[in-house]
Amino acid sequence: MIRFYSLLALVDLALIVIALIDCLSTEDFAVRALPRGVWVLLILLFSPIGAIAWFVAGRPPRPVRLSNGTTWRPGSGFPENERPTRTGPLAPDDDPEFLRGLAASRSEDQHLMQRWEADLRRREDDLRRRESNPDRTDTPD
Repeated sequence: MIRFYSLLALVDLALIVIALIDCLSTEDFAVRALPRGVWVLLILLFSPIGAIAWFVAGRPPRPVRLSNGTTWRPGSGFPENERPTRTGPLAPDDDPEFLRGLAASRSEDQHLMQRWEADLRRREDDLRRRESNPDRTDTPD
């Protein structure tokens, strides 16, 4: 009986060590569900359950084998030539045609604003001249 308990303790210790090494060597962005420090505490404080929970819920997801024979790792995205294409309408900030039209509209608005400012300056100058020469009456053309 003592051998059985010592075997269980040895398996538990090995499981804790393997889970700790795996948890500490995993990249920060790949740890799932909880922060790394919480996982370490769970593994150490709740000996077999914490280590098992790490392997089930905390480890990075495994690569997926696709039907065309390639492997895809969740979260790694797609290479540009394999990126799925959208068939529906694009959002305005993703649509190059909309962005080109926005740039053209912005330049038209800028040109219109410059014309308005020039017209306002001309009118203000005319008003100042009229105020400085009250005898003279200017009639518009």
